[in-house]
Amino acid sequence: MITVVHGASAVIGGRLADPVANGDAVRIDNGVIDRVGTSADLLALPHDETIDAAGGVVIPGLIDPHTHPVLGDFTPRQNTLGWVGAHLNGGVTTLISAGETHWPGRQRTPIGAKSIAMAAAQSSLALRPGGAKLHGGALLIEPGLTEADFDEMERAGVRLVGEVGLGSSIDPRDIRESIEQARSRGWVIPMHVGGASVPGSHVVAGSLVAELRPDVVSHANGGPTARPLAEIVSAIESTDAAIEVVQAGNTRALVDIVRHLDSEGLLHRLQFGTDSPSGTGIMPLGILRSIAYSAAFGGVDPVSALCCATGEVAARYHLDVGVIDAGRPADLVILDVPLGGQGSTALDSFTGGDVPSVALVMVDGEVVAFPSRMTPPPTNRPVVAAAH
Repeated sequence: MITVVHGASAVIGGRLADPVANGDAVRIDNGVIDRVGTSADLLALPHDETIDAAGGVVIPGLIDPHTHPVLGDFTPRQNTLGWVGAHLNGGVTTLISAGETHWPGRQRTPIGAKSIAMAAAQSSLALRPGGAKLHGGALLIEPGLTEADFDEMERAGVRLVGEVGLGSSIDPRDIRESIEQARSRGWVIPMHVGGASVPGSHVVAGSLVAELRPDVVSHANGGPTARPLAEIVSAIESTDAAIEVVQAGNTRALVDIVRHLDSEGLLHRLQFGTDSPSGTGIMPLGILRSIAYSAAFGGVDPVSALCCATGEVAARYHLDVGVIDAGRPADLVILDVPLGGQGSTALDSFTGGDVPSVALVMVDGEVVAFPSRMTPPPTNRPVVAAAH
């Protein structure tokens, strides 16, 4: 099946170094992006199906790198089923676990941590809820894990560390060895920074970031309680870690952090997440809303913010998604001005503080939401048609 998506007002490439693609159309061949170009050129090539974007903004599928699944799209703490499919309707095509913290009866022991990570990783390998790509099984580090434990987890598909600080100890003497084991294997290491999130979790100050040097400062704006901005600025200055802001955190802190990163020329370190499901709720539009806050209140260019939520985070987590370029999976989203909204494109919606309409979602070249059931309808609905 060859599909041509054409008639976009802009095609966002997904990387800050080259944020806007040169063209208004994308050709997809059997689920993989074949090329980006002009509508006239790509429609002249053989194809089976067309999708007229009707002036919408075509972006890579959004990535939520801060979710807390348990098994697939079931999370018992919130008694929620189907939340991953809801995220998909918020334009999120890839979700990454930051730790299965809501696992019932979670044992804070080496064998408990290892068992949960392996079970969740194996589960996510076999599940594509609604078509979304879920990367589960993030190890919540406990003192006493051995190299043999890491070997076993790696064989089971574990490649992620959950938020450091959600285990039984935050003492560097207890957890440094496991962090280095994970780091040597290329696993991405996020660290909980902020107040306690759930019963049994810890308050983690920014000073621990400089000591343990994680890859990601998780919910720098609080999950849900923020630390003082001076602590976060110190963490920014003392490391090269990604600085994550989440919808489930402190909104004022989110704005302060994105303003600081933008003013210092550090947007390449900005990461968006939802930190959901959590006590704050299920947040299908959390990534889009955080981008809107960053643009409307933080002054961040929405194109740059969209790149931070797609290709930049994909590169950080060693994923092949998040970029609109030849050879990449065709995970695409068409955004438009919501019906009754202001501005001429979805980029104007972000700048004005609105969440744009998710007009169409595609995963591996297959349309999985048209339009979204989670956003207002688009002002201009895309048109899907067979080739004549």
